[in-house]
Amino acid sequence: MLAVDIANLHYSYPDGTPALDGVELRLPEGDRLALIGVNGAGKSTLLLHLNGLLQGQGRVEIFGQAVTPRNLRAIREQTGLVFQNPDDQLFMPSVFDEVAYAAINARYERAEVRRRVAEALSATGLTGLEAKHPTNLSLGQKKRVAIASVLVTDNRLLVLDEPSAGLDPPTRAGLLSLLQSLPATMIVATHDLEFAQALCTRAALMQRGRITRFEAVNALISDPGLFDA
Repeated sequence: MLAVDIANLHYSYPDGTPALDGVELRLPEGDRLALIGVNGAGKSTLLLHLNGLLQGQGRVEIFGQAVTPRNLRAIREQTGLVFQNPDDQLFMPSVFDEVAYAAINARYERAEVRRRVAEALSATGLTGLEAKHPTNLSLGQKKRVAIASVLVTDNRLLVLDEPSAGLDPPTRAGLLSLLQSLPATMIVATHDLEFAQALCTRAALMQRGRITRFEAVNALISDPGLFDA
């Protein structure tokens, strides 16, 4: 089954600046895709279409469901999006509340919410920080809270924007190990090619709003002319 099926996707920003120019992408369930390209290539804009935060012209389907206003709730129950800057994502007064938010919205019973939060915090190495305010955490901890907040529900697709950016080597290694352990399909936008090779099975190169190459991650990243115009 295809986790992501995108055809002829176009998007321009409100000021008329084109961002996506006919994106085509078909990703089977279970794969992990590294989305690479220079700044301004359209990577983040593409990610925001995967759960309907942006909607352009073209077809976007997640596990066979079109990303349309009518389907957004079902799409977002299956697609966890982690922003590059966790401060853009975290808004609750405590780590527990932040991680519990999605589970509460999914209408789980109180005991089930607590169980899922405990499991997500354990998986991300955050047990014991439940009462902390997210703004008082390190960057690495904030990123882990953001990831825990999408692990707390049964997301089949994880979408991560620059997850390793700004992390020190031990924190980066811990995050890589965590993501490697997860069964979800993943799309990871990153400039960190070593991280991409260690985590992903496939890679797509974005250039000027289009996916110009899609192949095995090792084959793509080992190309010395990868970013040649």
